[in-house]
Amino acid sequence: MDTNFQKDSNSKKDQSKNVIIIVLVLLVIISGIKLYTDYVDRSKKTEEILLLSTENNELNQRLDSVTYQLNLRIQEIEKLGGDVKALEAVRDQLIAERNSARQRSSSEIAALNSRINNLNGLIAQKDQEILELRAANQQLFAENQDLKTTQAEIEEEVAQLNIQKQDLQAKVDVASMLKVENISISAINSRGKERVETTKDFRNRQIERIKVSFTMADNKVAEKGPRNVYVQLLDPNEQAIFDVAKGSGTFMINGQELFYTLHQDMIFDNTNQELVFYYEKGSDYLSGDHQVRIFVDNYLAGSKTFSVK
Repeated sequence: MDTNFQKDSNSKKDQSKNVIIIVLVLLVIISGIKLYTDYVDRSKKTEEILLLSTENNELNQRLDSVTYQLNLRIQEIEKLGGDVKALEAVRDQLIAERNSARQRSSSEIAALNSRINNLNGLIAQKDQEILELRAANQQLFAENQDLKTTQAEIEEEVAQLNIQKQDLQAKVDVASMLKVENISISAINSRGKERVETTKDFRNRQIERIKVSFTMADNKVAEKGPRNVYVQLLDPNEQAIFDVAKGSGTFMINGQELFYTLHQDMIFDNTNQELVFYYEKGSDYLSGDHQVRIFVDNYLAGSKTFSVK
């Protein structure tokens, strides 16, 4: 009886041990499975992170590439005078996306790649626009060249006409210059006797006054109206004889100030008007040839010489 009880007790102990062993084995198996699944999950996540990082890098490269392509089109269209505002807005959005520091998700990467693919169509459209702008610019250039040629020809014609006009005006100006003729120089002595200049010389004792007379030559081109007439007596040293107290003064000829001996105002009417000038020097004349020059306004109208002995 005791022997049987002991056997039953040992049998129960063995069963308990077996249960414990089975439970431990099951725990080990479950732990192993858990460790394995955790490892698999970590591996998958690592692979996903690596894959996302690779896709992000590739996407950034595509963003750089399409931004570069857009910049090329922007520069070309701008150079050709086209509108680049829309392209600049797209490029600026891509640059902002490229400079973003956040990690993109798979869906975001897919959306951006789809957007980049659509931009290829926009780039192709802008390439066509560039071709059209170039053609238009070439046509404008050709038209401008034609216009420049025509303008140059017109300017040349105008220049020639101006030259002809200036030449004609110069000829008219020369033709309208008054001339004097029939110049007569006389010496009047103290008794009022007049000796007209001949081949013989005047003597100082014969000269109380010098008389200069002349007529205005016919000139149908010259405009009728007031004129200033100056008479200049030059001694043998070509120095002007003048006396301010007796009406002498200065006038301008070709930008140079000269002394005149006598002056009169006249109204030219092309009727061969005669002018007479008298000058009393009050001292002896130098021996030698003297010259009488007659100016109208600012040009020489005639001259003649006389000699004093």
